[in-house]
Amino acid sequence: MLKHLFTSKARVKLLTLFLLNPDGEFFVRELTRSLDEQINSVRRELDNLKKMGLLKSKMKNRKKFFTVNKSFILFKELRNIIIKASISTENLIKNISKMGTLDFMILSGVFVGKESQVDILLVGDLNKNDLEKYLDTIQTGDPIRFSTLNTDEFIYRLKCRDKFILDLIQDQENIIGVNKLEKHFV
Repeated sequence: MLKHLFTSKARVKLLTLFLLNPDGEFFVRELTRSLDEQINSVRRELDNLKKMGLLKSKMKNRKKFFTVNKSFILFKELRNIIIKASISTENLIKNISKMGTLDFMILSGVFVGKESQVDILLVGDLNKNDLEKYLDTIQTGDPIRFSTLNTDEFIYRLKCRDKFILDLIQDQENIIGVNKLEKHFV
């Protein structure tokens, strides 16, 4: 099955669009315009993805609309691959660091492909308006859930062995992007 998934540039674009927008409905002409691909290659790839079971189609107003099949056996895994591939951790850290002082950052949830209370924990003094605007531009299909703490509050919660903080830090799958507070970890 995997050899059939990533065979062409048009298919990768379609997979990215559908998996990052799992509730979206798209018709062929709309897809050719938004993906800047030829109509024949888009039709061919839509048919192939539908035959595999990843896409479903329905007629509405004399147009054939395609949607992702959320019950497809590899839906969650493919979605996680696409999300991870489309979000550069390095760029994320660099862009957020420009919004103020960043002492600690941990990526969880959507960034590591699992359920979590938050997707990002940020510690420092950051401009929250800029942060919210930036995170809204990152396409994950769902809003990115984040939590910010000032440095003193984080250190206090760390010393008190706060369950929320410890769970994030101790999870080996989570990614620590910035850690200027290492001396406070015991």
